[in-house]
Amino acid sequence: MPTFYERHILPRFLTCACSSSPVMRQRAKIVPLASGKVLELGIGMGLNLALYDADKVDSVAGVDPAAELRALAQAAPRDPRLIVSVTDGTAEALPFQDASFDSVVCTFTLCSVHTPAKALAEARRVLKPGGRFLFCEHGLAPDADVAKWQRRIEPIWKRLAGGCHLTRPVGGAISAAGFSMQSLETFYLPKTPRIAGWSEWGVAVA
Repeated sequence: MPTFYERHILPRFLTCACSSSPVMRQRAKIVPLASGKVLELGIGMGLNLALYDADKVDSVAGVDPAAELRALAQAAPRDPRLIVSVTDGTAEALPFQDASFDSVVCTFTLCSVHTPAKALAEARRVLKPGGRFLFCEHGLAPDADVAKWQRRIEPIWKRLAGGCHLTRPVGGAISAAGFSMQSLETFYLPKTPRIAGWSEWGVAVA
């Protein structure tokens, strides 16, 4: 049963953090690349929906385990031509058949799934051969001093931020899951604490 914090405070905290200007600029680099039949992992509040190009996207299926966030996603602004469905589910056990999607979009989601390797394996399973995994995530910083503070703060951070981890690798984990990396870019998000600001984004192919 969700706690009062999870039902009433956490959604507001996540909306504020996940819709900041630096984060939205990162989303805008990735989401418009989606095409065909699209799956969005951890659709959350639906912040990406307004960024999809309805001329290229046939439909968007969003998955999220949190009822409060799914309700926000249902009401989120988007192009009226965009066909959107939002489903209860987790990234580690997707309720879709093999080779169902042309694109999988994953933005600021791998930090909070229970098992990233399993979520990535599921993403690969539901992608058609040659389908694209479009990602934008934050994770383990390459600088030792920053990584040290990430490890120190993470236990408290996870409790406050709905299970969000600061120290998970991004690009390496995606490659280890069997994807072929087409592009990968990295930097620290501006106007963001460096412990939470290391960002990696790009395109990988199933």
